[in-house]
Amino acid sequence: MNRSKNTSFADRLSAAADAKKAQLERAARARSEAESPAAIQRRMAREAVRLARDARIAERKAAKLAAEARQAAALAATQVAEAAAREAALKAEQETRDAEFAERIAREAAFEAERQAARDARYAARKARKRKGR
Repeated sequence: MNRSKNTSFADRLSAAADAKKAQLERAARARSEAESPAAIQRRMAREAVRLARDARIAERKAAKLAAEARQAAALAATQVAEAAAREAALKAEQETRDAEFAERIAREAAFEAERQAARDARYAARKARKRKGR
């Protein structure tokens, strides 16, 4: 801001040309620094670090997926075992009910046979009394 405001057109053109030249020099210097062996080596080191990081991330994901798969398999096995146990328990319970039903039917049949035999004995005794009394 210390420059005078009365600069000529030629001075302004010269200043613009100098600024453009300085900008081109900076760009050329930056390009040469970017293409230097040290910069290339730094880029390669960063790339190696990035690849190693990506490999570790992929390894962690694979381990997580394997753990989830093991957990899902264990859960499925547990559910299958529980279902088999429930089915076995239901089958045993059904067999017990069937056995109790068969036993009850047999008892009722035996009781009915006893009643039938007692009734037949009473009828036979009555007939015998009638015959005896004739």
